[in-house]
Amino acid sequence: MRITKFGHACVRIESGSTTVVVDPGGWTEREAVEGATAVLVTHEHPDHLDADNLRAAGAPVYTIAAVAKQLAEEAPDVAGRVTVVTPGEELDLGLPVHVVGEKHAVIHPELQHFDNSGYLLEVEGRRLFHPGDALTELPDGVDLLFLPVHAPWSRVSDVIDYGRAVGAPLSVAIHDGLLNERGLALAQRQLTSMLGEREQEYLRVEPGTDLPLS
Repeated sequence: MRITKFGHACVRIESGSTTVVVDPGGWTEREAVEGATAVLVTHEHPDHLDADNLRAAGAPVYTIAAVAKQLAEEAPDVAGRVTVVTPGEELDLGLPVHVVGEKHAVIHPELQHFDNSGYLLEVEGRRLFHPGDALTELPDGVDLLFLPVHAPWSRVSDVIDYGRAVGAPLSVAIHDGLLNERGLALAQRQLTSMLGEREQEYLRVEPGTDLPLS
């Protein structure tokens, strides 16, 4: 298994002949989608969804109805490769994928409450969870959590509590594209310390870097 973190919220997971890419949005390097056999998109915000990256992938796209609608309107050439998924659905993309959750975190009560589904992937005996933009769903037995560490809809206390609640032995930073070096260092200190108290590890790698998996 090979896992590579790309810009902001994107991860690429390779196992045998299967390459699944999650959320190659507008802040994601194009190389993230090269050779993809499937792409998963959690929701419609441009830091997670980018039609040009989906075009470049040339692979089937699995996503929620709101994203499928947007692509049908704005990128009909991509829409023909889209399969709509629903919460609780199980997919076989060369590896098992479970669709988890249905709502984005609340940005502000006066703003639209968007849909969002995360994805739980089972890869070579490990369970990997990408929640998209939500800190609510708590799937059982997660081995590796892709943890959104910074967003307009979260506080660091929310992030810490969510990482602790999921209970994954390893949490890997995603959704960090708006942080400068000071912010990244602060998140590193706080999450390493607070998750470490529960014997959980926190890890951040630079975009384009493989995770050091044992």
